[in-house]
Amino acid sequence: MKIISYNVNGIRAAISKGFIEWLTQANPDVICLQEIKATEDQIPVEDIEKAGYPYQYYFPATKKGYSGVAILCKTKPNTIVFGTGIEHMDFEGRNLRVDFDDVSVMSLYLPSGTNMLRLDHKFMYMDDFKNYITQLRQEIPNLVICGDYNICHEAIDIHDPIRNKNTSGFLPEERLWLDVFIKSGFIDSFRHFNKDPHHYSWWSYRAGARNNNKGWRIDYILVTKTMENRLTRALILPEAKHSDHCPVLVELE
Repeated sequence: MKIISYNVNGIRAAISKGFIEWLTQANPDVICLQEIKATEDQIPVEDIEKAGYPYQYYFPATKKGYSGVAILCKTKPNTIVFGTGIEHMDFEGRNLRVDFDDVSVMSLYLPSGTNMLRLDHKFMYMDDFKNYITQLRQEIPNLVICGDYNICHEAIDIHDPIRNKNTSGFLPEERLWLDVFIKSGFIDSFRHFNKDPHHYSWWSYRAGARNNNKGWRIDYILVTKTMENRLTRALILPEAKHSDHCPVLVELE
């Protein structure tokens, strides 16, 4: 089972840059999208279906042109769950889950902390999300949480840890939360296979950051430890350039 996570930074913009053609070539069984910034009626669902994804689920934000997540599947899931049931998490369209026989896959778009108000919201979201997942895992032990976490976990995950130590996305409190969350029973699938530096999934549009690989690794596929023996491969795919993020991939037996 090949699973990809991709913050497309506007699905319509990504499609105009060749996203559907790339999707056909990448050929995942499931792809989780974040920051779609569109409602289903604004998306060429027929073109995506022709690319091999008849099962498409969209969870947009209430606010037009903002946030939103989606999951595209080759095979029909048993269950689709839109949101978490927690209002402050759900009106921005940040969580969507599909359940298959022996694995559940979630698309997550965790808030960024662009100012103090949003940072407070981010911490509230993080706490409530952790509690939600702790409860969810009691009924769903095999869980894959794909998405843009908007946090670099370790110094190895950011190009300039010294200068960014007081920047949201690399604050000690955010990093601690992610550390505790992973250690609660998850595997960071990319780091399971690759311990090398200079692997990032997001680059600023400014100052040639992507060409100079001055990036941040904020997109993760976390897999519950119950599936450790099923992990076969995990990659970051920086050659895909439809967004300021790039896709990340995991393969499970």
